[in-house]
Order: sequence, then structure tokens, then C-alpha cells
Amino acid sequence: MSHDIKSAERPAPDPVLTAIADYALSHEITSSLAYETAAYCLMDTLACGFQALSFPACTKLLGPVVPGATLTGGARVPGTSYELDPINAAFNIGAMVRWLDFNDTWLAAEWGHPSDNLGGILAVADYLSRGGKPVKVRDVLTAMIKAHEIQGVLALENSFNRVGLDHVLLVRVASTAVVTAMLGGTREQIINAVSNAWVDGGALRTYRHAPNTGSRKSWAAGDATSRAVRHALFALKGEMGYPSALSAKTWGFQDVLFKGRTLALPQPFGSYVMENILFKISFPAEFHAQTAVEAAMTLHPQIRDRLGEIERVTIETQEPGVRIIDKTGPLANPADRDHCIQYMVAIPLLFGRLNASDYEDEVAYDPRVDALRAKMRVTENPTFTQEYYAADKRYIGNAVQVFFTDGTSSPRVAVDYPIGHRKRRAEGMPVLVRKFEASIGAHFAAKQCESIKQAFADPDALAGMAVSDFVAKMVSAR
Repeated sequence: MSHDIKSAERPAPDPVLTAIADYALSHEITSSLAYETAAYCLMDTLACGFQALSFPACTKLLGPVVPGATLTGGARVPGTSYELDPINAAFNIGAMVRWLDFNDTWLAAEWGHPSDNLGGILAVADYLSRGGKPVKVRDVLTAMIKAHEIQGVLALENSFNRVGLDHVLLVRVASTAVVTAMLGGTREQIINAVSNAWVDGGALRTYRHAPNTGSRKSWAAGDATSRAVRHALFALKGEMGYPSALSAKTWGFQDVLFKGRTLALPQPFGSYVMENILFKISFPAEFHAQTAVEAAMTLHPQIRDRLGEIERVTIETQEPGVRIIDKTGPLANPADRDHCIQYMVAIPLLFGRLNASDYEDEVAYDPRVDALRAKMRVTENPTFTQEYYAADKRYIGNAVQVFFTDGTSSPRVAVDYPIGHRKRRAEGMPVLVRKFEASIGAHFAAKQCESIKQAFADPDALAGMAVSDFVAKMVSAR
């Protein structure tokens, strides 16, 4: 950077800031595939939130920050009766969506869960719609496509986890851009808000890794998307921004937190990420293990009568799978278990299932689980790693094989990409719909459940529905 460090003259905004702002404010989304996928994404993201409402560890964090701090006519939290200011509503929705590690995923140099942005998007949309603004569900879908794109393109070549930062910083940046635009922000206001999102720095990944894995990883995205709404509202009040938030010598994000590297934008923003998003459809499991779980499910009928004869289990995975979820020793809590590939393979091998409740103590304390984990060996398969990073594939391969004490073995079951991959859309979408219907069926009464299903039955009618009417269908007395 050539800017004189002693000079108080403000530079032009960093190119990344202007690219994000211009895209959020004025880019027209023309892809019908992106809108179709976004509607499925909305359905799936809400399903994840409704499932989380069955878990007290999640619901204890929801509602107003202090008792009574509600906002009549404010943003509502689907599946609950809460009416809150949009900042806190964004936290509530974001925490619900992320709690069970079951919403969509984007895997690149950095990974993350772009539907985490729905917390801020839906809270702001409902707040505006209830205030008389003509906000439609299509506007929500557009904002989702754009938030997915900002987060996903920034993740293509910038690896924040490798410098110890959590990927939720991209949720904060993407949500800030789109909700500032939704609120009517100007280009300058969006730049100001997004610059503040970068100035926030990044949460440490401490809570995602042994020996500190814990429940903050389930609400960190809610925190990020709610922080974004705060930045947006401040910007609309005229709060200033920081044009070289990224590039400032010594004090900017790149020098302080990114080891001096320049943030890369390898391709223009469009609708690529939404079109290629990875859904978690069958299993609430960290995505690098999704295909390992599928392989274990395939093996269960063949080995369930020989559990006492198992000598060892081999798991071949990608490099990120080794780095992030290869974990031995005691697992302290559900957040620890759903980031352990051995645990996520052991449960389907033993029981032929993997549900959110399988991470709870009642299942985890079955002595057979840790006994089987102790027999597992995890190794990197270089082909899986290569295909994971290949832009034309983005596979998430795993292979599982069971060896017995008599010298025999099961087949080696390899799965290159999960049912939520774009290459399995025809197979996956009916399963996604069933996931959604099961989620609402478990939470809402039959009549309300049918009303919610009908809202999604006609894509055109859904897109044209007022957000206030859409969210009203999902208000619950619980």
C-alpha cells in the first residue's frame, strides 16, 4: 500500500468494499435456477430452526435479552411467539438455524453455512413488512442469493480458519451488506456498514476445536448476523465508515488478522454460490463427514450382527476432514460429538441412524460407542482432497471399511459427494421436502402445518406473498 501512514487524508474505499456494496445495491439476479434453489434453501433453513426448538440448550438463549424487552409489531421469530427488535430477532433466528449443524454448507478455501444469513434477512424483512413496506418473499430470496454469493465468493480463495478466525465473520460481512440495502441504504452507507463489519475482526475458532469444542459454535452465526443488523441500522443513522478497513497499513484487517495477505475476489459476484450450494439433507452432521455417515449407513445391515467381532474400522477422508473432525479421547458435549468423524461413523454403524438426539448424553454414554471409536483409524485420501478443492467437482469424499477378527472384512464403501450436492439434486430435493414436512409436523398443529406447506406449494404465489403474511403462518404459542 502506498498511502502515507502519517497522512490523515482519507483514501478511496477498498475495492472489496465497493464491489460488495455495488453488488448488494444494484446487481439484478436473473437466474431462475438461483431463485428455485433459494426457495428450497428457505424451506430447508426454516426446517433446521424448527427442529432446534426441541432442544432446551437452544431455546434457553432465545427471546428477549432481558425479560420483558419485547417489541410489539417488531420482527417475529418463526416457531415461537416472540416479537423482538430486528437485532435480537436476527440472533434468535440465526441461533435456531445453526443449532443442530443441519443447514446448508459451502466448501472452498474457507467453508461456512450461507443460510446463516437468513437470521438478519428474515428479521429485517418482517420488521419492514410489518411497518408497511411492500416487502415480498421474493425480496427475501433475492437477499439470500446475494448473501450466499458474497459469503461464498469471499470463501473461494481466502482461508480465514487457517489464521485461526471463525468463518462466521463472512456471515457478518454478507448480512451487513444485504440488510443495509434492504433497509434502503445508499452505496456510501453500505460501504460504511460493511467496513465496520470488517473492523469487528473475527471470532476465534477456539470453540470449534478440541479441547474446547462447545455450544458457542451453535450460536456464533446468530451473533454474527445480529451484529450485521446493528451495523446496518447505525449506518442509516449516519454513522461513519472506515474506507481502508481492509488495506490500512499496520491497523487494517489484512495486516492485523490476515498475515499481510490481500483479500482475493477471484470472480465477479453473480448467483454461482446459490446455484451450487450443498444441502445437509439426511444427517445433522458436520459436512466433511456427510458421506462417511452415508457409507456407514450402507454398511450397518452387513455388520450389525458382527459388532463383537470388529477388529478395526478404517475411515478415509479429505484433508479438512482430518484437520477438523478427526478427534480422539472423551467427548464432553453434543457440540464436541457432532465435530468428531469417529462418533458420526460409530452411531450409524451401531444403530443404523444418525439423528440430532444421537449427540445427547443418553446415546453417547452407551459404552459401545466409545469402544467402537477406539477401533477407528482416520487417514487422508489424496484423491478425496484433490476433488474437494477442484472447482468443477467440489466433492466431499469419504470411504469406510470394517475389518473383523477372523481376517474377513466388509466391502469398502466410498461416497464421493452427498445427497445434498448439486449433482444429486433430483434425488435430494424430495428428501429435503420430507425433512421440512417432518420438521413442521413435529412442531405445529395439523391445521397450521398444512397452511405452511401450502405456502411453499406454489413458487410464484410464495414469491409474491408479503413477508408479514408469510411469517405469520409460522407464529407459535410455544
